Amino acid sequence: MKHYGFACMLSFLLMGNMFAQNGNKPINLKEITDGQFRQVTAIGEMRSLPDGEHYTAINKERTMIIKYAYRTGHAVDTLFNTKTARECPFKDFDDYTISSNGHHILISRETEHIYRRSSKAFVYDYDVRRNYVKPISDSKEKVMIPTLSPDGRMCAYVLNNNIWIRKFDYDTEIQITKDGEANKILNGITDWVYEEEFAVTNLMAWAPGSDCLAFVRFDETDVPEYSMQTYGEGLYPTIYKYKYPKAGENNSKITLLSYDLLTKDTKTLKVPLNEEYYIPRIDFTHNTDQLAVMTLNREQNRFNMYYVNAKSGVFKLVLKEENKAYIDSDWLTSIHFYNDCFSYVSEQDGYAHIYLYSPTGVMLRQVTKGNWDVTKFLGYDELTKTTYYESAEESPLRRTVYKIDAKGVKTKISNEEGTNNATFSSNFAYYVNSYQNANTPVTITVREVKKNMVLRTLVDNVALKNKLAGYSFTKKEFFKVHTASDYELNAWMVKPANFDESKKYPVLMIQYSGPNSQQVLDSYGFDWEHYLAAKGILVVCVDGRATGARGEAFRKCDYLKMGIVESHDQVEAAQALGKLPYVDKNRIAIWGWSFGGYNTLMAMSVGNGTFKAGIAVAPPTDWKFYDSVYTERYMRTPKENPQGYAETSPLRQAGKLQGKLLIVHGTADDNVHFQQTMDYVEELVQANKQFEMQVYKDRNHSIYGGNTRFHLYTRMAEFLFNNL
Repeated sequence: MKHYGFACMLSFLLMGNMFAQNGNKPINLKEITDGQFRQVTAIGEMRSLPDGEHYTAINKERTMIIKYAYRTGHAVDTLFNTKTARECPFKDFDDYTISSNGHHILISRETEHIYRRSSKAFVYDYDVRRNYVKPISDSKEKVMIPTLSPDGRMCAYVLNNNIWIRKFDYDTEIQITKDGEANKILNGITDWVYEEEFAVTNLMAWAPGSDCLAFVRFDETDVPEYSMQTYGEGLYPTIYKYKYPKAGENNSKITLLSYDLLTKDTKTLKVPLNEEYYIPRIDFTHNTDQLAVMTLNREQNRFNMYYVNAKSGVFKLVLKEENKAYIDSDWLTSIHFYNDCFSYVSEQDGYAHIYLYSPTGVMLRQVTKGNWDVTKFLGYDELTKTTYYESAEESPLRRTVYKIDAKGVKTKISNEEGTNNATFSSNFAYYVNSYQNANTPVTITVREVKKNMVLRTLVDNVALKNKLAGYSFTKKEFFKVHTASDYELNAWMVKPANFDESKKYPVLMIQYSGPNSQQVLDSYGFDWEHYLAAKGILVVCVDGRATGARGEAFRKCDYLKMGIVESHDQVEAAQALGKLPYVDKNRIAIWGWSFGGYNTLMAMSVGNGTFKAGIAVAPPTDWKFYDSVYTERYMRTPKENPQGYAETSPLRQAGKLQGKLLIVHGTADDNVHFQQTMDYVEELVQANKQFEMQVYKDRNHSIYGGNTRFHLYTRMAEFLFNNL
């Protein structure tokens, strides 16, 4: 890389308007924590029907499911109405699923969240032809992951960790498994670490012929159990226990099974792997005899996809990929099966790109190419052989939607410069586009694909735009930071209102810094950075190495040493900022949540006094404490990589921490355990390092509820005001 002089150390990319808005109303922190500056993004989920010309959505009162026309937006039918359905015992509902034949609709209500993604709810079967509502389970208890069969005549669901099937034609239910037990055996549903790190809660799959149900069984017996004290309102706290595999510890033992509805036999399908592995996803292809089983070895650097005959148990390896670091498991969701091919996003050429394979696993073609990343696979139109995707082709800061036809001709679909997200109708005739940039709240439109014409606007956020116009604040500016280690990093800055370049300002560096994350994006956000800027603090966010949309080498440069380059980049970015004439280099602070909290502790330990203060919220303090899937993906196990764990541990570097520290944690954090903060502050005590601490009773990793968020941000703001 070239070296640049100081004049080019901070070069501006996208010059936002650095002047304050015309209004004069001051920014209020309570308004921010109450969400009054959040953009409206909810339009009611628009679910495309099979014909692609219509979609369904729930009305505002959540009492009806209405069918609309994409082209006009007009309601053409009411598919469900709580007021007119017979024997309907409820007035509103949370969610729904329509069967393929349209004869049954599953209605969910009183949804109870368990962890980040899992939930259980009362689920009802609405028989469309009889206009009749009935509980899906005879037990009338809450159930999990209700999954309709392809023919629409049955529904599989999980009750108390066991799988049941409701047969609509006969109004009967059968129990498929009987060994389910909390914190021991899970059938169909996933354990904590699968849910958190693979973003999957449902590992059941129906065969296209609806004659077979495949599922994964988790045996958590040997997984170490974590206990959290919950204080509640009573005289004595209670203990919440759940299975949590930390780095290097036992994972759940998984078994792949299939249930034959004709013979009523359950068969174990023995995956042909001699090492410990994960099954993040299963799905039948269009062939009723082909169950696609996607596996990762425990190190997550080898991906195998097999086809297995769910009745005979015969396996065939179809797709295999290995990586020197790790396979990004998020891209397993890009695998979709079509009549003549399947899709997959891979980093095999150094960037995330789309590939099409024959049904037997032979590569047909690489659809996208270039020194840029595909960021989302949006679909493949079998009729026209056209692929739709979102990418960072224009800039890592932006997201643009494209299509590529069978001849390889690429067309840019989204014309607006900023961040675009698209959702297509099932026939790819229409799409809903969400557009925003750093200083403009989202606009959501329905568009026709053929003419790329806006049919109507669903959300314009005019009310928010008018509200913002009444306040005095400075807009975000994007720029690049060139560090002493010769890396050019993307960043944004919010300057104080009435900014005076002749003055020197304190700085807060906001960051997350986790693998493949991005905080520096040309998308709308109005958070406490504007409140702090209004109080005279210059706020900066820098995406260091290992963040996303800049290719695999940049993304995976921290392999086996996660936290080293991330912390050094924040330190060097702060030092570069300190050379600006309007920055007081002796008054720079750093803040972050979760991985950002971890990186705050690391940066304050290796920064040699660069940071005067720092705030770490819910921080991991040693990777040995964190879960197996996430940690081992980037670090391997503590046994395999002892030096890496030692060098990346804030716990071991607590004695080197410099600057004023505020550390924050919720006592009921099931993700980053409160234990991590307790062990860290004990190291600070023994090193005679003073610190401030804020604890939130019975709050999870997100630390919210009631007045909690306002209290938290007030506490953090006052800490900064007192120490900068």
